[in-house]
Amino acid sequence: MAILLSDPVVHAVRVVDNGDPLVPLPFAPEVLVRAGLARRLVRARAALPAGVGLRVVEGYRSVVDQRAIIDDYTRELRSLHPAADEVELARLSSRFVAPVAVAPHVAGAAADLTLVDGAGVDLWLGTRIDETPEQSAGACYFHAEVDAEARRNRTLLAHALGGAGLVNYPTEWWHWSYGDRYWALMTSAAHALYGPVEAPVTV
Repeated sequence: MAILLSDPVVHAVRVVDNGDPLVPLPFAPEVLVRAGLARRLVRARAALPAGVGLRVVEGYRSVVDQRAIIDDYTRELRSLHPAADEVELARLSSRFVAPVAVAPHVAGAAADLTLVDGAGVDLWLGTRIDETPEQSAGACYFHAEVDAEARRNRTLLAHALGGAGLVNYPTEWWHWSYGDRYWALMTSAAHALYGPVEAPVTV
């Protein structure tokens, strides 16, 4: 069973923030991520075969937005699992959305993304991005049993992103991060590089 973001071992990882700013992703300027992650996403994109690209759906997410997603999904889980206590609901919720304290998106350290063809059309990876475990019957898990096309594309995605130093959150094939607590745990780094950050206010 994969380590979930609600696990105490993730929360125990130290953060020594290196101060990298949030920057627009060069090939998706509407998406903000930490500068170190941006460089690695550019590298991953360049490693893909000709005619295949990356479509990044989301990077940095505010604390307010993160809490809203947690609240919405927890309400859904509470109706599906009426006997579950708050601890179990938090565990179930963290398969799809991270607790605020350790959330990679809130740190600007994660990107939700998929592969596209030369015309910008999404390739098939087994589910739509952001399908919950319930909606996808578990097919959102990276190592779920999926058809040959989806498995081939997931492997291609993993090769490019893993080669650039990112790690996958295994309950979401589309979620990849660098520098956050989960990344530090999975790579045995001494500490996380990025903690929660606020986007600069624009006027």
